[in-house]
Amino acid sequence: MTDATTGGPLLAPLTAEEWGDDEYAAFGALMGLPGDKVPRAGSGHAADPLKFDVIGLLARHPKMAQRFLSFNGWLLQRGELPLRLRELAILRVAHSRRSAFFWGEHVKVAGDGGVSAGDIERLAAGNAGFDGADLVVLRATDELLNHGRVEPSTWRQLTDTLGTHQAMELIFVVGTYAMLAMAFDSWRLPPPAGSAALPKHNATDGT
Repeated sequence: MTDATTGGPLLAPLTAEEWGDDEYAAFGALMGLPGDKVPRAGSGHAADPLKFDVIGLLARHPKMAQRFLSFNGWLLQRGELPLRLRELAILRVAHSRRSAFFWGEHVKVAGDGGVSAGDIERLAAGNAGFDGADLVVLRATDELLNHGRVEPSTWRQLTDTLGTHQAMELIFVVGTYAMLAMAFDSWRLPPPAGSAALPKHNATDGT
């Protein structure tokens, strides 16, 4: 942990020596594994907990993390909302909330999932150039971030376009990542090394 006067992180991820049974159980909840099957911290495995700063921070409260990561893992891995729409929403949250960490992290996730660099660049400038399900999702995300709710006409568009399950999931994705952005910004978690820089805020966002 770093003193606030230094401008560094206020809460640091767990070190290898700090991982124990409860912490491994928390990470396992995200992966769908029992804690004793999670690779050990410092092992160098692809799923080595030390490679995931988000998990290392959340696991400082392992009981809470286990329950939260079980839910978040379901949203990310087993939810019905397509990856493209989910990542467009998360990137809009990151940009709107000025979360350099989540912008850098999810530009990579979105790109790996097939979202083009051009779409990501357009998203940072507003909603122009998007249509169909993309546009409905971005408009709904903007309404949630700006007003704390989706307007009735937008909700009807969401359910007509995506169905009730995916429309419901979108609200929980936006809420979850807005909450995470608040947490990691509060703790001053830096973006991953070499990740995409957060674009400047554009006054036309959400239009």
